[in-house]
Amino acid sequence: MAAKTPGWTSTADVRTAALRSWNNGELLRETAQPTTLYPRRRTIKHPSATQLRSDYALAAVWAQTWAPAPSGAALEYVTIGATTIGANSLPCAAVFGSAADEIAFLGRGREAATFTALARNVTELDTRLEAWTLARPLDLLKHGADALTAARVAIWLDANPAPGIYLRQLSLPGVHTKFVETHRRLIDTMLAVLAPGRVMMGKNYSLRHGFLAAPERVRIRFLDASTAPFPALADMEMTAAAFALLNPGVDRVITTENLVNFLALPSMPGTMAVFGDGYGFAALREAHWLRNIDVLYWGDIDTHGFGILAQLRSHLPQVRSVMMDEQTLLAHREFWGTEQKQSRADLKHLDAAESALYTNLQNGIPQPFLRLEQELLNWEYVLQQLPASFPR
Repeated sequence: MAAKTPGWTSTADVRTAALRSWNNGELLRETAQPTTLYPRRRTIKHPSATQLRSDYALAAVWAQTWAPAPSGAALEYVTIGATTIGANSLPCAAVFGSAADEIAFLGRGREAATFTALARNVTELDTRLEAWTLARPLDLLKHGADALTAARVAIWLDANPAPGIYLRQLSLPGVHTKFVETHRRLIDTMLAVLAPGRVMMGKNYSLRHGFLAAPERVRIRFLDASTAPFPALADMEMTAAAFALLNPGVDRVITTENLVNFLALPSMPGTMAVFGDGYGFAALREAHWLRNIDVLYWGDIDTHGFGILAQLRSHLPQVRSVMMDEQTLLAHREFWGTEQKQSRADLKHLDAAESALYTNLQNGIPQPFLRLEQELLNWEYVLQQLPASFPR
């Protein structure tokens, strides 16, 4: 039985190489702005004279796979074995005269034509965006007509760096708010070309582009009915600005990122509960009255829970964690879960015990990717631990 082809190049190998050039956008860029890359010679590894002597039949079968030449390519030949087995003409390179020829070889001619038309239309909107079409040709193909709409938004944002309106008020024909929300990355890559010097930072897309944004809101519960402004207003939501101006007359605040826990917290003298979603406690920064009272944080026992604690404590140094310790973790082993993606941040605002537990979690101790969600804690345990957290 003949051995397998010993590393000789197949038409599939050349196709793989051509696909790499397609997938990195090189072929489409060459159709738009030809360089000296073409004619392009794709080397074909062929049988040597020794291999012809040892397995001529296998070499002959291999040579037949190159007849006729692949579509779009011309073959170069070399003579092998003239002084030994006899002269044999074998393919040694597939030559593509242009990017269009290599695209035809891949059967991507229709897509290339679509790219050319789209690139022309985008460039007609603003010639500066030609650089974007060359840098991201596959993105242009992927988004199709949506790329034209995104370009119009990017051009408007370039001309209006501080619109001072809500995104909902953007009035561009054929552009609705949901389009902008679902094409943020596409628009931003175009804007980066139009306004390379503009700094676009922050998680809030509206604020990043000078739009007005809905004010941050804070939800609170007065756990001491005597401190509520009215009995019916024990649970309320307000803007962060309004929260900052409160003078609630409480001795402590307990913050939690879980809504069920927030709602289930029992009555406690002189205490207010504050609900924040994940890293959503930024609204507390301007509430200077919090600096003069006891502030507790109750979060998940996982790396991100300690990240939120550290962030909160960076603004309010007196914050104390509640039920985020090894005792609580070990007491609820049956509820251990998995933290899908751990934080590797170096947290600066944890005390010694918190830092030790955070490091253990990062290192897979007592279990890799360990997470204990706060809403899974035994409620009787919670009711016992909360009063113990209050200063006497």
